[in-house]
Amino acid sequence: MEERKSNGTDVVVECTNLRKSYILGEVKVEALRGINMQIKRGEMVSIMGPSGCGKTTLLNIIGSLDYPTSGKIILEGTDISGATERELTRIRRKSVGFIFQFYNLLPVLSALENVELPMLIAGVPKNERNKRALDLLEKVDLLKRQEHKPDELSGGERQRVAIARSLANNPAILLADEPTGDLDTETGTVVLKLLKEVNRSENQTLVLVTHDESIARQANRIFHIKDGKISSVEET
Repeated sequence: MEERKSNGTDVVVECTNLRKSYILGEVKVEALRGINMQIKRGEMVSIMGPSGCGKTTLLNIIGSLDYPTSGKIILEGTDISGATERELTRIRRKSVGFIFQFYNLLPVLSALENVELPMLIAGVPKNERNKRALDLLEKVDLLKRQEHKPDELSGGERQRVAIARSLANNPAILLADEPTGDLDTETGTVVLKLLKEVNRSENQTLVLVTHDESIARQANRIFHIKDGKISSVEET
């Protein structure tokens, strides 16, 4: 895989007056109410707040999984606010890595095949994707488990496979939604340590959604969200 080139700016994500609303029956729900934020290349930031505050909605829009109702979002210097679904698919494939609370691994595939999958979709040649997948599994200390399927792995091992998969296409940004939420404290600490190491050693931009203050404080900055707005930004 080629190294990701700088786009000439240290800002990877910029949100300007970002709003998102939903219609539920006859009720209009304002999930985001004017979010303004910048995330720099290589930063580790946390988005923290109570359930229903809008943090996962914000993460989904940053990751091009959802559209804002209004406002602007710029990812790696490109305004993606009005991108088509096809363009968003390409952006997700190229620029974003996702880590979910419940892993989202394909149960019929081995650990190695799960890590290879994003590269297969991106059209990476077989030999190249196999080599990178093995390198990534070694990075997360799961090389010996490469042939095991998800149901043969522990929760912590599944999440480490998911982290390896998220790095497959060398994304500009990693988005982690409660990545330790389904793990016990000890295993969660191991996973968080791995994420911090990836952020440090690879200069990998990491955005972490959590409701746990002790986890949030592992980041460089914490964006506190309340009722769809950023209530404060805290340096850690």
